[in-house]
Amino acid sequence: MNNPPSMLHDGFILLGFAMVFVLVFRRLGLGATLGYLLAGAVVGPQVLGLVGEAEQKLGIAELGITLLLFLVGLELNPSRLWRMKRDILGLGLLQVSLCAAAIIAVINFGTDFSLVAAVALGLPLALSSTAQVLPMLQASGRMRTPFGERTFAILLFQDLSIIPMITLITALSRNPANANGPPGWLLAVYTVAAIVGLILAGRYVIRPLFRLIGNLGEREMFVVAALFTVMASAAVMEALGLSTALGAFIAGVMLADSPYRHELEADVEPFRSILLGLFFLAVGMMIDLHAIAERPLFVIGMAAALVAVKTAVIMGIGLAFRMTWRGALALGLLLSQGGEFGFVLFAQAQHAQLIAPEAASLFGAIVTLSMATTPFLMALTKPLRADPVKPAKGERPGPVADHAQAIVVGYGRFGQAVAQMLLANEVTVTMIDTDVEMIDVAQSFGAKVYFGDGTRLDLLRQAGAEEAALILFCLDGDQLDVATLDAVQTAFPDASIFVRAFDRRVVIRLRGSPARAVVREVMESAIRMARLALDDIGVSDEAINRAEAMFRARDKERLKAQIESGDIRTARDRIITVPHSPGAQAS
Repeated sequence: MNNPPSMLHDGFILLGFAMVFVLVFRRLGLGATLGYLLAGAVVGPQVLGLVGEAEQKLGIAELGITLLLFLVGLELNPSRLWRMKRDILGLGLLQVSLCAAAIIAVINFGTDFSLVAAVALGLPLALSSTAQVLPMLQASGRMRTPFGERTFAILLFQDLSIIPMITLITALSRNPANANGPPGWLLAVYTVAAIVGLILAGRYVIRPLFRLIGNLGEREMFVVAALFTVMASAAVMEALGLSTALGAFIAGVMLADSPYRHELEADVEPFRSILLGLFFLAVGMMIDLHAIAERPLFVIGMAAALVAVKTAVIMGIGLAFRMTWRGALALGLLLSQGGEFGFVLFAQAQHAQLIAPEAASLFGAIVTLSMATTPFLMALTKPLRADPVKPAKGERPGPVADHAQAIVVGYGRFGQAVAQMLLANEVTVTMIDTDVEMIDVAQSFGAKVYFGDGTRLDLLRQAGAEEAALILFCLDGDQLDVATLDAVQTAFPDASIFVRAFDRRVVIRLRGSPARAVVREVMESAIRMARLALDDIGVSDEAINRAEAMFRARDKERLKAQIESGDIRTARDRIITVPHSPGAQAS
């Protein structure tokens, strides 16, 4: 008896092939996307046939795109999004309209398709792959640079343009069933109402929910709530026939300036990564190799024409917006491929009887092939796009975007003083704590403190530790150990680590750690109080200084011996236990 392959079997095959292909392509410098696509093609029904039901897996994997847009939204608070309006409405509108017009012309005059079919095929091809481009920007560290923001502005407008594209395809539909669908103006009303609803829900429902969970201290509930937020926003948009990715993006934007941003990023990221990989695996499985084999020259020629036309048009737009020719070329190449929403719009056009199923399959192969060219083109043109002007030796580059130079973990009385000293010297600081009540109080005084466990590597990474010069652990009590600090130093080797210690026992326990300094929290304040007390009873400044020097010397000797032995009882003879006369000399 032959049982159908289980989900466990399919997962084992897909993840195994994906791991091998992605490792190879990463090693070759070609990126993970192409590795996923080819792995999917190899295990799919048209080559080895090890895994089937690609359409079903694609539906699940599209959650990866939704999660990706949510994470991108978390990077863009409303004020920053408003600053980008010129690029969104300028660059984005020009890119979609001009690329669509050029591609429609190529299809209409260069093939046998009718004008209506050319419109139904050309509009989706004007879109680029958000799922491919954003991870490439994040991997290169350019997401929050001016180049990355312009790229994202175009991608965001493309996502917004899906709604009018669907409306236009519905209006052109030859399928009688579509006559009962909502008109375009009603879809626009749905869009505005959904956006307003998500904004209100984010402010009055989601934020209080995260505050409640933060007070409970249940990290698992944070993961559940984060996924619920993404799923709920996407489900609302899907129920209205709108873009699920747009709903998730808006939810992310609404939480971008909340204290829970870094915790949300760290919790959602693993799900985003694996689902996005599954998406590209499913796309690879759906590559119609028979269509390519029957008309290989057409598929290759149209893919080349698509990449060339979009590169030329986007580069021209970039130059018009006063980008350097290198930056404009990089922008054009990065956005030259067809996008994942092309598959959705081709299906819409097929359902509307504007194109035949064979055409949808053929142009799906063209989109996939164009996506496969992007890593190659970016790798091949890297020397050409590289800026020949190098900074002078010893010259420090300027700050990247608004990433902080220091991360302060723990914003109690100790962390507040440390952060304010840094800020007083114009050092930018990101502050993290797990105390929700304290975060609210700090916010009322104008301080921005993020919620999260700052000892977690993933959260530190989300907070910008890879670019920070300082990581300062100002945590109360005995929360750190050498293994944790070693892991932090290994993950972020360019950052200097400083640690607040509750007492000398913690200092002894952290011996051998990579911390640049371990500072006892009451040492300096105790010495200060003793100096003030001695001064109050009339002891001379000279005697006070001599007493302080003697105490510091003995304490240093004692602490050194204790660290070497690991025993708190070592060097007890260095403790000052009997009064010394004012004229006594330090021993």
